Amino acid sequence: MPLNWNYQESFAGRHIGPDEHELKQMLSALGVTSLDAFIEQAVPPAIRSKEPLKLGPPRGEHELLAQLEAIAAKNQVFRSFIGMGYHDTHVPNVILRNIFQNPGWYTQYTPYQAEISQGRLEALLNFQTLIMDLTGLEVANASLLDEGTAAAEAMAMALHQKGDGAGGAFFVSDTCHPQTVDVVRTRAAPLGVEVVVGDHRTVDLGSKKFVGALVQYPATDGVVHDYRAFADKVHAAGGLFVVAADLLSLTLLTPPGEFGADVAVGSAQRFGVPMGYGGPHAAYFATKNAYTRVMPGRIIGVSEDAQGRRALRMALQTREQHIRREKATSNICTAQVLLAIMAGMYAVYHGPKGLKSIAERVHGLTVVLARGLAKLGLKPKHEQYFDTLRVELTPPQVRAVLAAAEAARMNFRRIDEKTVGVSLDETTRPADVEAILAAFATGAGKSAAPSLEEAGASVETPVAPELRRTSAYLTHSVFNSYHSEAEMLRYIKRLEAKDLSLTHSMIPLGSCTMKLNATAEMIPVTWPQFGKLHPFAPTSQAAGYKVIFEQLEQMLTQVTGFAGCSLQPNAGSQGEYAGLLVIRAYHQSRGQGHRDVCLIPSSAHGTNPASAVMAGYKVVVTRCDEDGNIDLGDLRAKADEHKDRLAALMVTYPSTHGVFEEEIKEICSIIHERGGQVYMDGANLNAQVGLTSPGSIGADVCHINLHKTFCIPHGGGGPGMGPICVASHLVKFLPGHPVIKTGGSEAISAISAAPWGSASILLISWMYMTMMGGEGLTQATKLAILNANYIAERLQPHYPVLYRGKRGKVAHECIVDLRPLKKTSGVEVEDVAKRLMDFGFHAPTVSFPVSGTLMIEPTESESKAELDRFCDALIAIRQEIRDIEEGRMPKDNNVLKNAPHTSRVITAPEWNRPYSREQAVFPAAWVRENKFWPAVGRLNNVLGDRKLVCSCPPVEDYMTPDPKAAVA
Repeated sequence: MPLNWNYQESFAGRHIGPDEHELKQMLSALGVTSLDAFIEQAVPPAIRSKEPLKLGPPRGEHELLAQLEAIAAKNQVFRSFIGMGYHDTHVPNVILRNIFQNPGWYTQYTPYQAEISQGRLEALLNFQTLIMDLTGLEVANASLLDEGTAAAEAMAMALHQKGDGAGGAFFVSDTCHPQTVDVVRTRAAPLGVEVVVGDHRTVDLGSKKFVGALVQYPATDGVVHDYRAFADKVHAAGGLFVVAADLLSLTLLTPPGEFGADVAVGSAQRFGVPMGYGGPHAAYFATKNAYTRVMPGRIIGVSEDAQGRRALRMALQTREQHIRREKATSNICTAQVLLAIMAGMYAVYHGPKGLKSIAERVHGLTVVLARGLAKLGLKPKHEQYFDTLRVELTPPQVRAVLAAAEAARMNFRRIDEKTVGVSLDETTRPADVEAILAAFATGAGKSAAPSLEEAGASVETPVAPELRRTSAYLTHSVFNSYHSEAEMLRYIKRLEAKDLSLTHSMIPLGSCTMKLNATAEMIPVTWPQFGKLHPFAPTSQAAGYKVIFEQLEQMLTQVTGFAGCSLQPNAGSQGEYAGLLVIRAYHQSRGQGHRDVCLIPSSAHGTNPASAVMAGYKVVVTRCDEDGNIDLGDLRAKADEHKDRLAALMVTYPSTHGVFEEEIKEICSIIHERGGQVYMDGANLNAQVGLTSPGSIGADVCHINLHKTFCIPHGGGGPGMGPICVASHLVKFLPGHPVIKTGGSEAISAISAAPWGSASILLISWMYMTMMGGEGLTQATKLAILNANYIAERLQPHYPVLYRGKRGKVAHECIVDLRPLKKTSGVEVEDVAKRLMDFGFHAPTVSFPVSGTLMIEPTESESKAELDRFCDALIAIRQEIRDIEEGRMPKDNNVLKNAPHTSRVITAPEWNRPYSREQAVFPAAWVRENKFWPAVGRLNNVLGDRKLVCSCPPVEDYMTPDPKAAVA
């Protein structure tokens, strides 16, 4: 018997669902003899790549993890006392293991199907309640991307609320974090807003039309200001008062809502989320009820289901940018849901007493440190502080202190050549304070530092009584019930059990690409060599990250066919925005700054027009033809009409209708011939990798949803990453950063708060791409297209497939048309979506891009067996609809209209429905073997828009609407 001593397991074989036998069956069903022959039919020959991807051979899981350990060892994990909005923290192990490392929490892109998302919705409502309580404001959203972008969103909200449509000015305190100032400036410029940075104590708010003002609390150098008089001054000038506040400090300091803030923003990172060299971290945004309908991001509200039981849902969805399109005031799409859940659970685990105790320890050690420094003759500048001290020295002393700190493997903040900042955190212990004092003693030329016993006698807070918090917070039962690990574990698992995830079945959300998030990809994210690095640590300490960044950038440019890459944008929406600003900078550099028209097809993702507006462009919509393709005649006419002002075209490829448009190269030429640039939305890059590329097609820039094409898990709406790749003439404009140098020689200002966005999750995509290799990635693309066409073929006799390419094939997703069913049976697309829950499936994307349709994307990760189960479910549902059409079931009381069916409904003593209990909950054989029970029945969507409140009060509080509490 011959032995293969050179055998190596293939990760691609684990990632790609169909095996060789299933592959042959699917090809046979499609009437082709080979996968290559099928791809020749599906992908237009004119755009096919001539060369294979040059990414090197695939690597095995264990081999690559060992290599990554060696790369991780290049990072030097110093104790971080830099602050600036990033702090070391302890991730409670029960949260680390059961949420952060648990694929049961890596769920669908967004919890649009609330009945099977009740777990994360409750966890997000806990987060919102945490933010509302600590900030003292009336409503909060379910997270934003980072503190800098949250502050920029507040600036935009102030403009739209207080501006007159002709721009205005926005004041930013010079004691805000520098990265926040830069991101606000980035957002303000295209909107015509002048950012004035200065001292809040002396600024003349009557000198300009100020729409608002932003301050830091505590300030970036640690001082705790009393902002009450300034709040009055901002309001008297007609502006919104925005406070960027540290969450942990708010357990001890007066909350912003109690001293006049209209908006509070900040980061929840220090609530149990690793620094990760910059992210991902959940930002927060809280405001007054009066601004609920214009605040950015998603809001979770309380509703009830068809049986009158309490249930949660995303509220006020018509506010969202993808619905408002060019009328949007924000382009936010992804959020940081998984991290918001972790932060909320951190608060649940510790409770109000635990959080206050942590804050008191941090604050107390800071007081001890301040006393010790004073005994060294280095009294900190500010009298009032929470966890950060500003120490002013001579330049030689600064150099000596920093050198001593480095020798002791500590990082302090060098504010300027005469000033050092030191920030303490949850992980700081007395031994750390001793080490800090020793470094300062060396810098001050002292032989020894004072002892902690001497410095720490009778410690009292230096904060004035009027700035101390007196109001209660986190009084709701959820924050006071689960402090033992056993109880916390059971609470987490109860919520997890309410959510359908990839651990149960495929999630065929079109355009959202819910592919496998392999375990090997996720493991390194929690390694301390990556998780404990501060984003502003000296780059010499991040040599391991440098290797990852360089290799990932090289792989992404190879995949896209471009010359340069920026990893900074930390969401797809941020990538769109960054790409458009790069195009804007390019035109300005050539004396073409007047180019401000952006053409966008009517089929485009809603974030496209929203991003264009945020980037300062005027949106002109172009038509699509009856086959769903861009109408070339209309495109050419509008390009001609606006040729002198044409800046860009935003195009998705394959199209949002799920087909490869044959004329894409001509489309790009039309724009280029008239002086514009082509921005390609990378949402559907999953169908391009290895077969074609944005660069070869003719685009100039694209963003890449790493959370779609390259496997970062969605977690119910984030985290995500949206790097951009650009052609050679745009490389010099790639985003820079005010703290750590990044970007091109003529870099635009910062897009995100951290230099490389959510750096830690870039490891996921690096692992995936390296394990797959060029050949594996190309095979994955082919199988993604094959799986979609197999589904389209199976469903075509039962539901018409709305769009196909010229050769009769779809791309990596297909749209099935349910609109005729409403006329024949009264069944709507929502009914089918809810009925799929009874079969154990999450619905495809509902009514996008065409109302009344389902957009199905199976991805390459799903086996033929799973695809068949899904198709069998939809075919069985079609038969149930036929029963209605042919009169065997009533139109208003049938298995679809009553779906989904909960265990409570099915076990009720009375059953007065015209179908059996068995048909309701066990409609297929496989369901009986592995039943997923929806936690609640169909939701009352209208009520959910009225109850943006905590999850904790009793059900009775929600039964009688209070007119006074209704959202304006």
